[in-house]
Amino acid sequence: MLQTYEAVLQPNGSLQFLDLPAIPGRAPCRVLVTFTDDGQPADTAFCGASLSEAVLAQDWLREEEEAAWAHLQPGK
Repeated sequence: MLQTYEAVLQPNGSLQFLDLPAIPGRAPCRVLVTFTDDGQPADTAFCGASLSEAVLAQDWLREEEEAAWAHLQPGK
């Protein structure tokens, strides 16, 4: 089971977990680390959702797509 915990990467390379429950005798385990900025990115154009929306819109607005989804839009 995957569990997510918040941690801070220290300058010496160690992780300081902020909300890891104390479990005596915890065995070493494999972790995945994702680096995040402290705040919102200054340029949201690099946000994955923003980037994908423009590309997907090209497909969404094609005549073939409109025809494929027409049965779900009875008012059209």
